[in-house]
Amino acid sequence: MDRVDDDEKDALLTFLEAQRASVLAIIDGLDVEALTTAVLPSGWTPLGLVEHLGHAERHWFQEIATGAAEPLPWPDDHTPLLTPRPPAVVFAFYRAQCERSNAVLASLPLSTPPRERHPGPLGDEINDLRGIVLHMIEETARHAGHLDVVRELLDGKTGLGPR
Repeated sequence: MDRVDDDEKDALLTFLEAQRASVLAIIDGLDVEALTTAVLPSGWTPLGLVEHLGHAERHWFQEIATGAAEPLPWPDDHTPLLTPRPPAVVFAFYRAQCERSNAVLASLPLSTPPRERHPGPLGDEINDLRGIVLHMIEETARHAGHLDVVRELLDGKTGLGPR
């Protein structure tokens, strides 16, 4: 890898890590009841959204980028944006997937084409690891915004994020 690629990777990872930290900071301090409460009519819970983000990290960086993912630590019972698992398990899963994503990013050039294709139109738009990282920055930021709204509805707190 060249220095330009390393510099770009560093910049992209800085933005991705900031969004990941925002997700966790926004829900920090919520009890189990709040983490598992659906506030919006669509029915998702804050904890379910964190698990969803873990699945997204796993999907994009492992399944799509490398063509193989480590097995899930539970049966593949993924219900979008809901989870039966306790917070400690979900947070550990999310952090582990982020670590694996970082390892993939560290090991491959940004120009590396994906080994698999994401279904649907987005799969046509993602041509390299750079696109995967950019997508995950967008996905994580979007859901951090959702969590901001839900946190305000749950307890009135706003402006939460990494310090």
